[in-house]
Amino acid sequence: MNSVMDKSKLLEAVKAKLTEKIQKFEKLIEDTRASNSDTKSSMGDKYETGREMLQQEINNLQRQLNEALNQQALLQKVNLESCSRVQNGALVETEKGLFYIIASVGEIVCDNRKVMTVSGESPLAKSMAGLSNGQSFSLNSITHTIRQIW
Repeated sequence: MNSVMDKSKLLEAVKAKLTEKIQKFEKLIEDTRASNSDTKSSMGDKYETGREMLQQEINNLQRQLNEALNQQALLQKVNLESCSRVQNGALVETEKGLFYIIASVGEIVCDNRKVMTVSGESPLAKSMAGLSNGQSFSLNSITHTIRQIW
């Protein structure tokens, strides 16, 4: 496996998925704001409750958007060099699969191999942080052994 090429392809795929996610959140916020201004009526308390629920939805979407934007900013600093220990930017192979510690955007297929992307803040990434080839870790009572790190 050519690690630099694979990691750069993976990074591009993650960036594309994250951009898609950001655009989806921006559209949802825009649509929710539009429906918030459409709900003006003379229904009194019911109207206020509806507006408050929509505002909470907007706040929730905004929080998720901000999280995605923060992940996008972190992608600009990712090191494509091969890693000897598990850290942010590492591509880790265990007997359970391939994990790219970068940002959580779900599964990506690269060079016909499935790669699960995980945030550096995820329990999986935290439980294997700092480990190297051949070392094992446990998560949810399941033991994983690191086969290779790129």
